[in-house]
Amino acid sequence: MGFRSLKVYQKAFDLAMEIFEISKTFPKEETYSLTVQIRRSSRSVAINVSESYRKRTYPKHFYSKLTDADAENSETLGWLEFAEACGYISKKTKLQLEEKNSEIGKLLNYMMNNLDKFS
Repeated sequence: MGFRSLKVYQKAFDLAMEIFEISKTFPKEETYSLTVQIRRSSRSVAINVSESYRKRTYPKHFYSKLTDADAENSETLGWLEFAEACGYISKKTKLQLEEKNSEIGKLLNYMMNNLDKFS
């Protein structure tokens, strides 16, 4: 079983791609701020999960990378707040993305609390 088969990786990847598509509609003046930041943080969740899985034989490294993924997931949520406040996404869209973000957070939390199930 590789990292691609992890539900949390799949969901994080899908959310990052959804955010990528939505962020294409953000104004040009946001290119080097909000657009880049939300794309980076959302992608980083999936990447940190993939890196953590490679480190799973070292519990402290595994846990550390999972906490990095969780932090990036929280950062993404913050950027979604800004996107809504600036009027770039609707409240409905933000809530839908926030729900997916929350599910990823729960899966990450499960992994952090059950490291032995993944090693």
